[in-house]
Amino acid sequence: MRSRTRLATSVIATAAAALVAATLPATATARPAPDRAEAVRSADAALASHATQLAVTAGQDTSVRDVVIDSDGSRHVRYDRTFGGIPVLGGDLVVHLSPDGSYHGASRATRSDLAVPTVKPLISATKAAGLGTEALRAANSGTALSKVTAKPLLVIDALHGAPQLAWRTTAAGRDDRGNPAAHVVLTNARTGKAIDSWDRLKTVTGDGKSLYGGTVPLETTQSGSAYQLKDATRGGTYTGDAQNKTDSCILGICWGRAPAALFTDADNHWGSGTTADRASAAVDAQYGTDTTWDYYKNVHGRNGIAGDGKGSYNRVHYGSGYNNAFWDDSCFCMTYGDGDGKVFGPLVALDVAGHEMSHGVTAATANLTYSGESGGLNEATSDIFGTLVEFYAKNASDPGDYLIGEKIVRPDFGQAALRYMDKPSKDTKSADCWNSKVKDLDVHYSSGVANHFAYLLAEGSGQKVIGGVTHNSPTCNGSTVQGIGKDKLGKIWYRALTVYMTSGTNYAAARTATLNAAKDLYGAGSAEQNAVAAAWSAVSVG
Repeated sequence: MRSRTRLATSVIATAAAALVAATLPATATARPAPDRAEAVRSADAALASHATQLAVTAGQDTSVRDVVIDSDGSRHVRYDRTFGGIPVLGGDLVVHLSPDGSYHGASRATRSDLAVPTVKPLISATKAAGLGTEALRAANSGTALSKVTAKPLLVIDALHGAPQLAWRTTAAGRDDRGNPAAHVVLTNARTGKAIDSWDRLKTVTGDGKSLYGGTVPLETTQSGSAYQLKDATRGGTYTGDAQNKTDSCILGICWGRAPAALFTDADNHWGSGTTADRASAAVDAQYGTDTTWDYYKNVHGRNGIAGDGKGSYNRVHYGSGYNNAFWDDSCFCMTYGDGDGKVFGPLVALDVAGHEMSHGVTAATANLTYSGESGGLNEATSDIFGTLVEFYAKNASDPGDYLIGEKIVRPDFGQAALRYMDKPSKDTKSADCWNSKVKDLDVHYSSGVANHFAYLLAEGSGQKVIGGVTHNSPTCNGSTVQGIGKDKLGKIWYRALTVYMTSGTNYAAARTATLNAAKDLYGAGSAEQNAVAAAWSAVSVG
């Protein structure tokens, strides 16, 4: 994490198997829907019979990460791969099967056969840890760090050219206020040459008075004469008080985790709507979790962040003046700082919750690598779904718009929001249009291309007022784009993410993925597919 705080700087990518029912037009001929086991058996058979074509060679092993079954019986089985027992970055692939179970094609992060000459490193794990520590300190120059430690993992990197044996080292520490900092370094394990690096922490029935959303409904659990801020209807998700403490465990490097003392209340009316009551931030956090859960379930048929019905939990009041919020897949939890009151207030706004929890969805599906263009797409995915969660809520106190984090910014931040989807460059850092240098931007700024695409696809070009906010989205090619609505944007992006995108997807591949998704949902040559093509062209992709 760099010294400047940004919304959502963490995806901790752990594989999570899920069964997701995508919404597709019904076919004329109904057939019994295959179950997950049948889908995997058919995909395994297809993978074996097309092994040469898909470069699945000797020395490789596969494991299923995710399964999507369409309403017409089509199946999409996502695999991770290892070579010589070592995990492969970019080894993920999706096998697509027709309704009858026959092979229909595949999406791959890389077309390489993944083989490397040897799986024995010349650079030691100790040396790799040292390089990771150096990179963490360099990324946080000017900030004194303590409790710095590093955890190297031997991998095969197939995302940066020819496959190479590499150390993927996560380094973590504490700043002078006790808040976490973390960095990932990818180093060639034979030569010690740096390959890539990126920040690892990503920076966003009772009732409750929230800080940002007014009075909101809450599903709670009665325990004796008191109530717990725990929702059994949404996988047991709950909210706890971190008591302004910080973790002694970051990204799997552990020496203890900050507590999350479950919030309780005597009358099931939570918070006061002010920061003077610690429960107010908890109301926002629980409401954000509930709304995000409902959005994914009711709109996309996804049962929880990992698709397995498991609820996450929230920790509020984390750290001291902590200007950040992050999703952590290792605890399956959301963590919110209170902000310093000058740059940010408490980071528990609804679109922040939707943004951060959507990192968990990405980690369980496409697992977009958090650097280069794929990192920009990762961040944009969270901006897109965080925005759609805000629209889904229909909350008069926080109406939907295409601003990111507008509720949490304070005067010292210097602008009205963290990011602007209609014209990302309004933040003076983000890219409106694709060019060959976009991959070199910080992922929070390279995301602008996809955010701009998403706005144009939903709303079209030109000026309009949405959610009480004036939006004005020009195109990069001077064209006029007609929007197809935010609901269709969400369905197209979700299908592209869960069926076609892989860890190494770049902007050109994202165009293909969304065109395929629009074709699946609305038909080849449909107005929706044509709109996807026009919106990408309008941001100079394709």
